[in-house]
Amino acid sequence: MKNNESYYSLVIAVAKRAREITDEASKNEKPLEEKPVKTAVDEFAAGEYKIIEDPSLKN
Repeated sequence: MKNNESYYSLVIAVAKRAREITDEASKNEKPLEEKPVKTAVDEFAAGEYKIIEDPSLKN
């Protein structure tokens, strides 16, 4: 994580991405190879997805 990112933002982003993965698999009727949360964490770690926080929401 970078200095300006919060753990809360990471958790929310991973949860949202995991839900997208689950919905896509359900829609395409494909079984998941691994748990959606693990896939989402791996995608964020690999830089495939990034967290963009709205600066106006920070205190």
